[in-house]
Amino acid sequence: MDDRLERVFRQQLRKAGRQFEEAKRAYAEGKGSPEGSNAGTAVYDLPSDDDGRARIVCRRHAERRSVAVDAEGRPACFESGHVDCEGCAEDVRDGYVETW
Repeated sequence: MDDRLERVFRQQLRKAGRQFEEAKRAYAEGKGSPEGSNAGTAVYDLPSDDDGRARIVCRRHAERRSVAVDAEGRPACFESGHVDCEGCAEDVRDGYVETW
């Protein structure tokens, strides 16, 4: 009886693990995860202008901008080390950046 219970328990754990991985993959796809893609703006599903540049509101200068976004979620105007720029890139990746 112990072997049978252990086997059932292991089967259920494997099943739960597969379901978890599938849910994680579906969430990443639905969120627009950049994994495996270099499409920039399209990956992050941002509104864009006719030239394909993302239309975001710059945190640093509080103005509307149309900028290219790289695959790592950094707008072309990104300045490494600047608090507002770092926050903006993080917002782009998380899907919470202000757009117009």
